[in-house]
Amino acid sequence: MAALILHEYARSGNCYKIRLTAAHVGAALERREYDIMKGETRTPEYLAAVNANGRIPTLQVGERFLPESNAACFYLAEGSALIPADPFEQADMLRWMFWEQYNHEPNVATLRFWHGWIGEANFSDLQKTLHPVKREAGAAALKLMDDHLAARDFFVAGRFTLADIALYPYTAACEEGGFRLADYPHVQAWLARVEAQPGHVRAEE
Repeated sequence: MAALILHEYARSGNCYKIRLTAAHVGAALERREYDIMKGETRTPEYLAAVNANGRIPTLQVGERFLPESNAACFYLAEGSALIPADPFEQADMLRWMFWEQYNHEPNVATLRFWHGWIGEANFSDLQKTLHPVKREAGAAALKLMDDHLAARDFFVAGRFTLADIALYPYTAACEEGGFRLADYPHVQAWLARVEAQPGHVRAEE
């Protein structure tokens, strides 16, 4: 495999999920840190050389660049047990990964960022307006997860897959955005099962 470089902001859950995938498949990553609060992913150099969308994470594979966290996770996990062989189960895994980016991350992760990086006292008028909307949508996403996990240990195929990795980081950190994990006991149990998997690494590692 070509050399792998992760262009990241380490506190980001989207970056963490790539590191977590790499840990589970035994892939070595070189890590390059960018401070998003200082605009380091918006410089002309970054936009031209790494990601024209000005975002992190971006996984560099040799001389090629792969933006979007779940695409990078899928690349790293290809051929491993993290991706089910059955076509329906693989599509179902992707379904949860798409859902994570469309329904979960824009609400749960956004409130984490607003509370932890901006601070409620500094909310703009737009953020004050959107906060209850995102709070309700994030709670709905966590409840959907909790209901799904009431009858199963993992999201897809009856075992630990890439779907679990994609959903883990921002769910584990949801209380930083004002949600209560105690309200979602099946999610809490699932988090413990994910953390018990061989190869699991913490966000700060």
